[in-house]
Amino acid sequence: MEQVIDIRGHIIRDDILKKIDASVVQYNGRYRVLQLEVGDQVDDESTARVVLDLPEDKIDLILNELVNLGCNIPRAEEMAVLKPAEKDKTVPDDFYSTTNHPTEVYLNGKWVRVKYQRMDACLVVKGDEVHCVKLRDIQKGDLIVCGSNGVRLVLPPTDEKNGEFAFMNNEVSSERRVEVVVKRLAEEMREIRQRNGKIVFVAGPVVIHTGGGEAFQSLIRNGYVNALLSGNALAVHDIERSLFGTSLGVNLDTGSVVRGGHKNHMRAINAINRSGSIAEAVADGTLQGGIMYECVKNSVPFVLAGSIRDDGPLPDTLMDLIEAQAQYAEQVAEAELVIMLSTMLHAIGTGNMMPSWIKTVCVDINPAVVTKLMDRGSAQTVGVVTDVGLFLTMLEKQLS
Repeated sequence: MEQVIDIRGHIIRDDILKKIDASVVQYNGRYRVLQLEVGDQVDDESTARVVLDLPEDKIDLILNELVNLGCNIPRAEEMAVLKPAEKDKTVPDDFYSTTNHPTEVYLNGKWVRVKYQRMDACLVVKGDEVHCVKLRDIQKGDLIVCGSNGVRLVLPPTDEKNGEFAFMNNEVSSERRVEVVVKRLAEEMREIRQRNGKIVFVAGPVVIHTGGGEAFQSLIRNGYVNALLSGNALAVHDIERSLFGTSLGVNLDTGSVVRGGHKNHMRAINAINRSGSIAEAVADGTLQGGIMYECVKNSVPFVLAGSIRDDGPLPDTLMDLIEAQAQYAEQVAEAELVIMLSTMLHAIGTGNMMPSWIKTVCVDINPAVVTKLMDRGSAQTVGVVTDVGLFLTMLEKQLS
């Protein structure tokens, strides 16, 4: 069965033809390029027309994949194919799997924008609306969009992507670019704060270890942090620093190991357990400084997602990972900007929950972390390769 598809976008830069080749080979098909027009400049879009020759029972599978790559499939507007879920957490095999890009579904003669956009979800029709729903939340009888008929991505043009957030060019910035990126980021953060927008930080304990705690506290006090997403470790090390002046037993002011300091992180957890929670420790005077203290005092919501390696954990740490995921997703849902600070797993996890139109900055000393985040679908991310403590200090200076 032959099918003609049109493609518009960064065909060469994003290896679209290579991806088509891999998909076609997977389904024992063939393809040929009928037309290819390459843009003059690196950032110019290219266009192509490709004819696919695939087994009839495989055509919907590959068309689903190609739609998710941004390919346009020329055909008459068709109603989306809807099939009921046979049981909870189970959908038909040909379900449409979402990306993080804006998506529309053709229903009742009009295109309907999907709500709660995120990658790796199913499309469920609810009345006149279409929702992204995780597989685990599917209920028996839900109407599931299947195949690629009546589904399209709405990708912004290149000039829109590179407009007000122009430095977000999908490249991993080198050290010599850090000051430029920080200055532009500070300008963006001021604008978001002025219009009462939402800025979310996803942070790891490296913020404490690299001496960025004080700068981050200043950002919280000055209204540049509207939510904090992290794990148990950041909170524990921050509280240890506040109570005992150490992080993992190391005096951060002198860099020397404190005798008996190896147990300070457990002493910190014990102190919070005695109070009952971080907020109660602030209220009763046990905790009088630090990032978590500033979050409580400035009514900044925080979510601590636990893991198998956690000591304690703190009473505020969520050990039910589904609940933690849900609370993470709730906090990023209305975000305009998400800044990720040296926490690979939490950064990738958060990226998987976000639509592609949320501006995202990932800061890490290891460029592989930024690359992994982009490779897993968060292509809107700009990477800043630098020390997190230095980055926060520079950012706080620009904002103050």
